[in-house]
Amino acid sequence: MTGTEPLAWLVTGAGSGLGEAVAAHALALGDLVVLGVRPDHDGPSDLASRYPETALVVDLDVTDAARRRAAVDRATTWAGGVDVLVNNAGIDFLGAIEEQREEDYRAQLEVNFFAAVELVRLVLPGMRARRSGTIVNISSMDGIASLAANGFYSASKFALEGLTEALWQEIEPIGLRAFLVEPGSFRTGIERRTHVSGTPIPDYDATSGAFVRAVAAVRPEMFPGDPARAAEAIARNVRAAEPRHRLILGSDARRRIGARLAELQAALDDGAELAESTDYPGAGPAVL
Repeated sequence: MTGTEPLAWLVTGAGSGLGEAVAAHALALGDLVVLGVRPDHDGPSDLASRYPETALVVDLDVTDAARRRAAVDRATTWAGGVDVLVNNAGIDFLGAIEEQREEDYRAQLEVNFFAAVELVRLVLPGMRARRSGTIVNISSMDGIASLAANGFYSASKFALEGLTEALWQEIEPIGLRAFLVEPGSFRTGIERRTHVSGTPIPDYDATSGAFVRAVAAVRPEMFPGDPARAAEAIARNVRAAEPRHRLILGSDARRRIGARLAELQAALDDGAELAESTDYPGAGPAVL
């Protein structure tokens, strides 16, 4: 994918936010883009009218197996296949682990993780046949560094991180590629689409409660990230001769992920003797 030939993209959650920005940038480059949009959740996009020959909007609830299959089939018929899958659709509910409703935390895993898994599995056969294709999984700084009140969202992104790490090891030897995008706080309207789940428990007021109140006070101009610049970085990595496995986007993401990595390194160093002490005496090096 390092040439200048047009690529065919399938972008989920493309009606607003980062998904719309990625779709817009790809269309401006002259690529074909299938915009997966859930009408009752995503705002209307004018991209199809601006690019009538190269943009196609499909009704896509990513949790619906039939609509996932229909979207991939439509992309294959219309564009000849999917060169780039962008798993961008996501939802977020706030609340302590004990507070959140089961239907809400299960929904987060369904949208943010399991739907992405199924779309990956749907596009891989075509990519393998062509020996060409890229999977872009939109994670988050929360996929590396979790916070109180955001545990289930982070769990969904931690899962996506682990899946994608395995994926690129599996598919790179056959000419395919996969990478993670780990954005910080971007001006995508996410603050309007984030909801609180469950009934507050007073014991969590100083932790999860404080985070929920902070989010409620957020204004878009407080977010440092520019979605258009993020979209440009993603598209550039798609076409790179040697793409990065991770795109950490945003100054806040760099700070938070850096702090978490420093924590992990300190734990690794501090626990070195303990780790070694739990092996069988005389055991050789591990196989993996």
